[in-house]
Amino acid sequence: MPPDIFGALANPARRTILDELRNGPRTAGDLTGLLRQSRSAASEHLAVLREAGLVREERQGRHRVYHLQAAALAEVGGWLRHYEHYWNRRLDALGNLLDGNPPNEEKPT
Repeated sequence: MPPDIFGALANPARRTILDELRNGPRTAGDLTGLLRQSRSAASEHLAVLREAGLVREERQGRHRVYHLQAAALAEVGGWLRHYEHYWNRRLDALGNLLDGNPPNEEKPT
């Protein structure tokens, strides 16, 4: 997994772009309008996403059309699933504590 993928996902504007691209390809102009940012700021976000392998760019005449590259996101999801069990256990324990239930501790055998 590219090391810069988490940096790319950390920015809310870039997550907005990815959310929009889930609905299908969009032009750079469409995405710039969605972000309500300058063209240069939107271009920078798109470049970061492209370098991280999260989007691909296709030129269609004068337009640049961006497509979601979901495979890179699947890698992130796979990595995060390793921690899902841990966090579910921790949140269940917190819920029990807040409900006034004693912690479920395993006794050594």
